[in-house]
Amino acid sequence: MKYIYITAVSLFVLSSHVAAQTCYDSVDETSLTARFTINADGTVSDTQTGLMWQVCSYGQSYDSDTNTCTGSAQQLTWQEALRGAQNDDTASYDDWQVPNIKELATILEHSCTDPSINESVFFDTESQNYWSNTSGVTTTGSAWVYQFDSGLNSLHDKTSNVYLRLVRYEE
Repeated sequence: MKYIYITAVSLFVLSSHVAAQTCYDSVDETSLTARFTINADGTVSDTQTGLMWQVCSYGQSYDSDTNTCTGSAQQLTWQEALRGAQNDDTASYDDWQVPNIKELATILEHSCTDPSINESVFFDTESQNYWSNTSGVTTTGSAWVYQFDSGLNSLHDKTSNVYLRLVRYEE
């Protein structure tokens, strides 16, 4: 009986830490699902911008059978993110890039928080910072990030460990 009680308490504690996305009807949606096409190769085509994104965060793999991301998202320094993009060959494309701050802003969902992204399109997004390739103007040792728990942007030191989602121009 003591084991069942401990297990039940443990499950309650663990489940209480799982945050669900919160969306607000009073705020217009900014990344409508209809503008995106989820491709079977783990990419997402944005018909509004002409950009192609990776469905999963960097370090994860897309499983088309279960429509989920597997593995763990990696946190990288800015230099590691740039190198990772250069070496990435997801869906047999070799022209992946770290998005600039304006490109990254196009996938924010301002009507939702925790995470501030369309979860029907972009799976398993961490409610944390994601790199852009945009350096600070006066602080070149920093680069712009978007925080996907709240949708706010800020400068982070390029040696910080931050998540990444890659982009390419669709042909």
